Amino acid sequence: MTSSAELELSIHLRELPLKHPFTISRSTITKQPTVIVELSDGTHSGFGEATTNDYYGMTSQRIVAAIESVRSEIETINRLDPVELWAQLHDKLPDDPFALCAIDQAAYDLWGKQVNAPIHQLWKLDINHIPVSNFTIGIDTIENMIHKIQEVPDWPVYKIKLGTSDDLKIITELRQHTTSTFRVDANCGWTVDETLANARQLRELDVEFIEQPLPAEDIEGSASVYQHSVLPIMADESCITESDVTSCKNRFHGINIKLVKCGGLTPARRMIQQARQLDLKVMVGCMTESTVGISAIAQLLPLLDFVDMDGAELLAADIASGVRVERGVCHYSQLPGSGVALLPPK
Repeated sequence: MTSSAELELSIHLRELPLKHPFTISRSTITKQPTVIVELSDGTHSGFGEATTNDYYGMTSQRIVAAIESVRSEIETINRLDPVELWAQLHDKLPDDPFALCAIDQAAYDLWGKQVNAPIHQLWKLDINHIPVSNFTIGIDTIENMIHKIQEVPDWPVYKIKLGTSDDLKIITELRQHTTSTFRVDANCGWTVDETLANARQLRELDVEFIEQPLPAEDIEGSASVYQHSVLPIMADESCITESDVTSCKNRFHGINIKLVKCGGLTPARRMIQQARQLDLKVMVGCMTESTVGISAIAQLLPLLDFVDMDGAELLAADIASGVRVERGVCHYSQLPGSGVALLPPK
């Protein structure tokens, strides 16, 4: 997994405009700042992404500062091995997984382009049988949430953001407008009793699973919900890095891995392996990000049970080309690596 070349690091700061205000249980955004890392060998360029995130304290300034702090390590390597590079940089950036993720994604994209093959092919993965993506509906008025579903009809699965006083009413009303499967994500917004009661009613409304109903620190509560819920429970905020996977056993039925939170594709693959050994279902989720980050996620699809890779579909304008997700189906790029090409700023 190596290729010779001296590397040049570039950082691109972009802003992603959203089609609609996007609301979850703790915040609303109308645009999403993002940091794009470009690694070039003079012939090929690889791209990686890290969006900002207030919940985790990851601002553009922090992400850029972290990337700049390892510029010399990156630009002085002469053989690109993404796994080795990740290990080398992790020691330098133990508290900056978002920056590490952007570098890691760019390293894999460049590696694939150097050897002229898609990453999933280099990993010997079969893309003929891959899960479909959900489309995420953020918290809004019920009327607007219905309108959002009607804007993107025929997706096989919708993920509905919850954490309001009208959660069951929302799902009941939305169910009148589509027969597609629902997943719900409370983003830590419920109690144990709410989760157990809601699960019983949500099961009747064709909800597949509940994502992170309780605050991450509620260890005892998550164990109780796991034991008594009639719907599967997926960890998100409770499973951020590799060290969190083991603790999800007997507290969740599966884990949702976010590349920026864990530090990129390299640790994500190890988390998937850990989860399989613990008999946990595996999902990879996205942030509100561009096709740069979504194309990286696509390389993992054959390893997953579920995926949430609709981030670029929520944008009013994208900043890159790469994989496309249409009605939940991933269409891979014809380019090698993760297939990304950065578009010029408008």
